[in-house]
Amino acid sequence: MTYALHVNLQGRRVVVVGGGAVAARRVPALINEGADVLVVAPTIQPSLKLLADDGLLKWLPRDFDRHDLAGAWLVQIATTDPHVNAAAADEARQLGIWAVRADDASLSDALTPATATLGDVSLSVLTGDPRRTKVIRDRLAAGVRDGSLDARPRRARTRGSVVLIGGGPGDPDLITVRGRRELLTADVIVHDRLAPRELLDLVDPDVELIDAGKSPGDHVLSQEEINAVIVDRARAGLRVARLKGGDSFVFGRGSEEILACMAADIPVEVVPGVASAISAPAAAGIPVTHRGTSTGFIVISGHVAQDLSAVAETGLTTVVLMGMATLGLTVDEFIRAGRQESTPVAVIHRAYQPEQRVVTGTLSSICALVEREGIGSPAVIVIGDVVDVIPQVASVAQLEQLAS
Repeated sequence: MTYALHVNLQGRRVVVVGGGAVAARRVPALINEGADVLVVAPTIQPSLKLLADDGLLKWLPRDFDRHDLAGAWLVQIATTDPHVNAAAADEARQLGIWAVRADDASLSDALTPATATLGDVSLSVLTGDPRRTKVIRDRLAAGVRDGSLDARPRRARTRGSVVLIGGGPGDPDLITVRGRRELLTADVIVHDRLAPRELLDLVDPDVELIDAGKSPGDHVLSQEEINAVIVDRARAGLRVARLKGGDSFVFGRGSEEILACMAADIPVEVVPGVASAISAPAAAGIPVTHRGTSTGFIVISGHVAQDLSAVAETGLTTVVLMGMATLGLTVDEFIRAGRQESTPVAVIHRAYQPEQRVVTGTLSSICALVEREGIGSPAVIVIGDVVDVIPQVASVAQLEQLAS
């Protein structure tokens, strides 16, 4: 059995006996902790030589001598010669210095765990199996990073703030690591209809959840009302997360919410999301650009009918968001602008979700196909030859179903 203890190495002499791969792994961590590092070895790894050249450690290019431990507080022993390792450890013990042997942990006075530092959280893991130790360390660190392992600081906030989080195309796994972490550390979450709602099941019961799509009176909240809710909760000293589908700045009205926060002198941050304009086509195996087919793409809102002649005339891939209600008008605009009726069109419904469906056709056929298949909102529309670049591709959702 061992007693776990973190030590302060700031300004303290640490002697490293050996200059091989093990020493190369451990020395940078010692330097980062402020240790005064002395490496004793006839030859050293190139990475250690660079540190020595930069003055970050001292190197004695020779075999170990017992006098090298003078003034040392800790010795890390990592040569390939067990006799040298044993001699250095014995000398350290006679001088009352902790000795860590890389070749035989059972003969060490202290053990070196696998560690990770994430902000104000320090993780140390130790088992009898180095590989198992690292796996556990990495999984714990990943949990802290993405918020699945609750390591939130429990402190009172003196000032409220707002963070706009792009939730991605719908699959809760496609939110960014930063976005997930921010979501799970919020006091209030204001969420949209298309946000990945499964993530809301992970938050603490005391977190206030506000559905921006429906109010208690079952009426759609206006943008002005959403702005007011965000500002009100932040003024109360709370951390407010505004969770949207896709990205907050791609038809997400995130800029309007930032302006509202700025007008109220409330700190606001933006965590970008995976935009559905790119990710929804990808879910159906459709690249928005392809060499020799399309050199660019245009993203437009189909929320209202509009003159699309300038867009259609570019010949670029066109991605339409919120456009199912005006699909017929969009098709007519493209044909009127001179695009061939045979131009490929795809409609991707609920990308990256179990109910994902993809309908492909042409400008002349897509409306009838969508009606026949009963495809409605939410969906992303792609117009252009890129729709046919990768034939018979299996979508991510289909692959996941096959795997299960």
